[in-house]
Amino acid sequence: MKTFWIASVLSLIAAGALAQAAAKSDLLARIDHLVYATPDLNTGIEAIEKLTGVRATPGGQHPGRGTRNALIALGPTSYLEIIGPDPEQPTPPNPRPFGIDGLKAPRLARWVVKGQNLEQLAAEASRKGIQLGEVISGKRQRPDGVLLTWRYTDPRVDLADGLVPFFIDWGESAHPSATAAKGLTLIALRAEHPDAARVRKILTQLGLDLPVRTGPAPALIATIDSPRGRVELR
Repeated sequence: MKTFWIASVLSLIAAGALAQAAAKSDLLARIDHLVYATPDLNTGIEAIEKLTGVRATPGGQHPGRGTRNALIALGPTSYLEIIGPDPEQPTPPNPRPFGIDGLKAPRLARWVVKGQNLEQLAAEASRKGIQLGEVISGKRQRPDGVLLTWRYTDPRVDLADGLVPFFIDWGESAHPSATAAKGLTLIALRAEHPDAARVRKILTQLGLDLPVRTGPAPALIATIDSPRGRVELR
C-alpha cells in the first residue's frame, strides 16, 4: 500500500510538471517580441551585446513616431526589439512609445503577443472589461529597402504598468526574426508586480499564462540562452 501511495504521488508530481512545461511552451510560442526601450539606441545595443555577446541588427525607422530599432532573434518567430529615439527625425508631436522620453537607462518595457482578427480580439477583451485600445497600423522600412507593415492593438494603452501585452499581426510582411541577428533563445518570461493577483486575473481573462509574482515594483524578466550563458533581462 505504501509503495502504491508513493507511486501515485510521484505520478501526480510528474503530471503537474508536464502540465507546467506545456503551459510554458504555449506561452513562449505566442510571444511575437519583447520590447527593450532605451533613451539612446546605441546605448541599448551595447548593453545587450555586453550581456549576451550578440550585437543587434539595425531594424529601421518608425516614420512619425521619432524612433528607430535594432533586432535580435529569440527563436524562429520571435525577437528582441531594442528601440530608442531616432535623431534623424524631428521631435514627434506625441510622446514616444514605451516611456522612452523619460528613461534614464534601458529596460524591458513590454511584451507583444501574436494575434489574428484583432478587432474581434479587442471586442472580446472589452466585454470582459479590458480595454486594449483601437487596432491601428504601423510600418517601417528595413535598411535593405523592404517595407514592413503590420496591424496591432494600440501599444500606447498601458495596462498593469506594461505587464499586459499588446497584440500584433504581420499580415503578408516577412516576420522580422528572419533577418534579425541570431544567437539568442528565449527560455522563459515572468513578471513581478505589487498587485500580482490583479495582473494575473487580467492575463487569465486574455488566455495568457504569464507567471506573475508579488514584487516591490512592476517588472518583466526574460530568461535567455546566449553565447555568454543563461542571462536575465529586465
